[in-house]
Amino acid sequence: MAELGSLSKAAARLHVSQSTLTRQLRALEDEIGGRLFDRTPSGVALTAAGHALLEGMRPVVESFDRAVQSTRRLARGQSSQVRIGYILSAAADFLHPALAALRRAHPEVKVKLVDLSPGEQISALRNGEIDLGLIGNAGAFLSKEFFVRRLASLPVLVAVAESHPLAKKASISLEDLRQEMFVGAPEKDVPGHNAWIQRLCRRAGFRPKFLDDAQSLSEQLAVVVTDGAVALSPDYLKRTQVPGVVFRPLRGADVHWDFDVAWQRGKVTEPVRALLEHLPSEVKKTVAAAAS
Repeated sequence: MAELGSLSKAAARLHVSQSTLTRQLRALEDEIGGRLFDRTPSGVALTAAGHALLEGMRPVVESFDRAVQSTRRLARGQSSQVRIGYILSAAADFLHPALAALRRAHPEVKVKLVDLSPGEQISALRNGEIDLGLIGNAGAFLSKEFFVRRLASLPVLVAVAESHPLAKKASISLEDLRQEMFVGAPEKDVPGHNAWIQRLCRRAGFRPKFLDDAQSLSEQLAVVVTDGAVALSPDYLKRTQVPGVVFRPLRGADVHWDFDVAWQRGKVTEPVRALLEHLPSEVKKTVAAAAS
């Protein structure tokens, strides 16, 4: 209406009656507490308040239009961007080779990488902030909300202080951990981690004792060194170099760490589909491989 200078022309462009538009304008002015337009025999013109509202709303309208266009492209599978949540320590084994293949096959695709904990990835998936996430040991929690595919079932490592008696062993069994204190992880950051440790230990006939929940990998390994506790981790951490910490393979039947990729339900965009094609299908690795 501000552009056309006419209530009737604005109503025609909006495909509503002039009386309907008049009622809506009056309701808006009542909400604002003042007139937005001056009515004259020749048409309408913005008041100072109307100009202020128009300028303030331009960025909002432009942002809304961009969001609608982006959503339409996503709904049609036409996005040229893929947003990936990942765990930095796992990127070299799983993500980097797939990204290299994606760039060779689709150089036009824009990739956005976001280093997030598993819990943060789940929240980002739910909020539509990422298109897919590479999440360890959390597939069981996600399969009802998202598409989930197993990338690998990995051996498990035990992190111990280099001065700990268990550090002298070439590999460690669950029975060896019966009297040890475990370093756990907060449920919000690594969903199901502590429950996974409990299941493993129950199968070995004991209930694990947790010393603390570490907020990060660095904190977890610091507790291993300073308090003599143990931590269970996937074998992609074997290259991690931390003074005072050694990693030993964990022996046992059906002892593994599942690593999954999860992505949004609905129509999958071409960049996401292409990346999924380049990510590995489930790869079984042995405890012997973890020790190499």
